Amino acid sequence: MSALLDDPAALHEWWQRVTANGTPLVEPWRDDSQLVTFLWRGSARSTRVWWGLDVPLERMRGNDLWYATRVLPSDLSTAYCLVHDGVETLPRDASGRGPAHLDAHNPARLRFPADPGDPGDHDVWVSALTLPDAPPEPWLAPRPGVSPGELTRAPFGREVVVYQPAGTPAAGLPVLVVFDGWVAREVQHVPAVLDNLIAAGEIPPLVALFVSSHAADRDDELSPAGAMPGFVTGELLPWARTTLEAGLDARANMITGASRGGLTAAHIALTAPGNFGAVISQSGSFWWPGEAPGQLIREVARRPLADVRFYLDVGIFETFPAPGGAPSQIDMNRAMRDALRKRGYSVTYAEYSGGHDYVNWRRTFADGLIAVAGVRA
Repeated sequence: MSALLDDPAALHEWWQRVTANGTPLVEPWRDDSQLVTFLWRGSARSTRVWWGLDVPLERMRGNDLWYATRVLPSDLSTAYCLVHDGVETLPRDASGRGPAHLDAHNPARLRFPADPGDPGDHDVWVSALTLPDAPPEPWLAPRPGVSPGELTRAPFGREVVVYQPAGTPAAGLPVLVVFDGWVAREVQHVPAVLDNLIAAGEIPPLVALFVSSHAADRDDELSPAGAMPGFVTGELLPWARTTLEAGLDARANMITGASRGGLTAAHIALTAPGNFGAVISQSGSFWWPGEAPGQLIREVARRPLADVRFYLDVGIFETFPAPGGAPSQIDMNRAMRDALRKRGYSVTYAEYSGGHDYVNWRRTFADGLIAVAGVRA
């Protein structure tokens, strides 16, 4: 690239050659690292790689090439897009154009389909960056010979989808409550993960209850002060126990969520421990509430010790301040881990090479299940 500074006319030929192989450019570095160069051509006042990573790009003098090079861990897996002129939204299409767009020359991309039951939802697209030593995803794809579980809708005023393992009656099984149910099914592929883990004997059969929230209401619902805790303990679990005859053994029941869903899952288990015996929190928003960060962390020491197991994970790139200037996601997850362990809880904790994204959560969800519900847990 340095040659382009001396010969800007060579840009076209160089760009054709580089983009034919795909972007970003990835080169081996040292100490389990890779040299990653992000590229874009166009007119803007500013350009950033944004979401799982936050990397400002610099414009090359004399042409329209924007670039940034970073040393990143070889096991990194994350999602990102390119944004311009201060925009902080995710792309709504795969065109590779606009104020927020995919990395047009990166063929690895993911679509988050709009929830058809949510009139305020819309498609979202991201580019994926998976470096050579990124962990595999052994449980994600449907496997030959593994029968898929049955998905049915439960009779509530909001969308709740019930997963039941193939060929297994629901009666007597534990319950797994999953927040952000639409994304968990369509992007995180939780039903296939459950099918594979159960078939392999890694976890016992269970009933999963996928609870969806509309985009406009999600932040209000998924918090300790929102409506979700009352719905789960006052309506959802009683229905599962009486109608499905599932979830009768509270210690075997689990509750899971990502981001605000992880916060709410932990809150419910700590404040209503007669309902759940395990929590899987992925990048839990333990900074909540912004005006007094860490409220749930402080409550851990004040509440009686409950018979609840925890799995917490968070990305090493979740270092940006939380809303309202609260401490970062990684700092607050470490604080929650420490508070739980100090109080006497069993905590499995993991930090992965990535950001706040489903590219990682879809993989580490299986790790969480095995940690809290596995046959060797």
